[in-house]
Amino acid sequence: SASLLGEVVRVQSPDGMKKIASTKRETAAALLKKVAKEFGFNTNGFSIYLNRNKTGEILSQNKTLSLLKIKHGDMLYLFPSASSSSSGEVMDTATPHSSSSQPSVQEDEIDQYLTKQDGKIYRNKDPQLCHHGSLGKCVHCVPLEPFDEDYLNHLDPPVKHMSFHAYLRKLTGGADKGKFAALENISCKIKSGCEGHLPWPEGICTKCQPSAITLNRQKYRHVDNIMFENHTIADRFLDFWRKTGSQRMGYLYGRYTEHKDIPLGIRAEVAAIYEPPQNATQNSLELVDDPKAAAVDEIAAKLGLCKVGWIFTDLLSEDTRIGTVRFTRNHDSHYLSAEECITAGYFQNLHSNPCRLSRDGHFGSKFVTVVATGGPDNQVHFEGYQVSNQCMALVRDECLLPCRDAPELGFAKESCSEQYVPDVFFKDKDKFGNDVTFLARPLPVEYLIIDITTTFPKDPQYTFCSTQRFPIENRDILGETQDFHTLATYLSQCTSTAFLDIVSDFHLLLFLVTNEVMPLRDSIGLLLDAVRSSNEDLAQTWKKSEQWATIEQLCSTVGGQPSSSQGYGATGGPSVPASSSAMWSCLHCTFMNQPGTELCEMCSLPRS
Repeated sequence: SASLLGEVVRVQSPDGMKKIASTKRETAAALLKKVAKEFGFNTNGFSIYLNRNKTGEILSQNKTLSLLKIKHGDMLYLFPSASSSSSGEVMDTATPHSSSSQPSVQEDEIDQYLTKQDGKIYRNKDPQLCHHGSLGKCVHCVPLEPFDEDYLNHLDPPVKHMSFHAYLRKLTGGADKGKFAALENISCKIKSGCEGHLPWPEGICTKCQPSAITLNRQKYRHVDNIMFENHTIADRFLDFWRKTGSQRMGYLYGRYTEHKDIPLGIRAEVAAIYEPPQNATQNSLELVDDPKAAAVDEIAAKLGLCKVGWIFTDLLSEDTRIGTVRFTRNHDSHYLSAEECITAGYFQNLHSNPCRLSRDGHFGSKFVTVVATGGPDNQVHFEGYQVSNQCMALVRDECLLPCRDAPELGFAKESCSEQYVPDVFFKDKDKFGNDVTFLARPLPVEYLIIDITTTFPKDPQYTFCSTQRFPIENRDILGETQDFHTLATYLSQCTSTAFLDIVSDFHLLLFLVTNEVMPLRDSIGLLLDAVRSSNEDLAQTWKKSEQWATIEQLCSTVGGQPSSSQGYGATGGPSVPASSSAMWSCLHCTFMNQPGTELCEMCSLPRS
């Protein structure tokens, strides 16, 4: 055995390992003082444990090391307390993610459901290759893991990205059952709290410097399918472009469900599109502040919906007579521009995905991007995308810029005195077929994009089952206004319909809650419950309330008076306003023209 004087105890900390000289008769309190002096901590600024998983804490007491069974050469584990440790200075690989050290994270319902699923791909007995009994299993029929790449590649069509939960199964599989599995959010910022040198730009060290990033194709995706409940949702959204020629943007509200075509897959189901205030032209979109944003999210939550993504149009008419559009987004140009990738990254950072395996409590995002654009057959197609977690990090830390003259290229910022930017690389093949690493200045945005199939069901579904159409918000430029006159017209068309079907319209419910004359923010909860559960009795109960009686009274008051701003009929059909100060619809091609013009911009025929 080692002599009394020569005993050495090793202490592992986030800053590395140090050896502390001690004796068997030394007390735990004396050892803690030595450790504090060696590591530069206050005596209460850290905790020391016998085990890596923060069990067997050594307290400051008079027990000797021999009584605590600490022998020569033993490894102890030091963890700084929350107040003394700097952000980002935590053990990277050695900390097992046990329940005691994990923040309690409330994951989404779909994530909780998929975590409990088996997820394995069961196969039938192969009549040619299996030579065993009905209860036996062999290599040809044993269940496959959900992340089996060979199985995914042989699906029709092949699946390039495994689902996120399949990726988690891959991480947490094996002998350790995911004890050491951890998802790290990428950071492109200098770690704060480094005291060995002056702050950037005067100084930097390897401890606080962010690592260089090499862009790779992400092996998994957080959402595997996007499904619009029915064609009406998309058609009403596209109506704005059809009538004005200007592009349009909207937020997708819906829910996340299981996507059964891929093992442990997630589907984003779209039930409604909310169009926020925006300034749009034929080739640009600009979002403006939306005072109703919080109210919309609140109403959607009470209806059992959440914001699952955003959609925008990029359409250019080719032949107005047969309704074709140009096929502009393809492998020769781009699928998403750098500016759109940055916007998608911004939205994904706003709507991060709660995750129990991440120290930060969140990892990636389930927020999707949908583009309505021309397809190879010159018809309108809906293409779904997300950007990778690497792109989210570059956008969050403001390291990525678009190129002005090439929409398919991004540009990684260079470091300056205000901001340190780590080097960003991507790999490509040179003319000889060799893999070569390039600096991401410029950067092809295909390295940042994950494509998602976008579908419509064979049998349409309707969360909102109203057959009549209440005008969509923020379409005043079309003359489609939301006011009590349009509400009176809407209600007069629905006299024979059940009350639940009348009010089961997302845009009507938004108007009832957010209108300036009589907002029903506090008293509409019962009606939202009725729409959510399709309960006609609940809807009839709410109909008898004084709020609805007041609304009917308001409608009857304004019902006979035509609204001055009503350039469109209540059904959405074009009407030609007599005033030359309003937009007018061409009688020949129905294009909406700016006021003051006598020839149609689209077909050049006269207004009359």
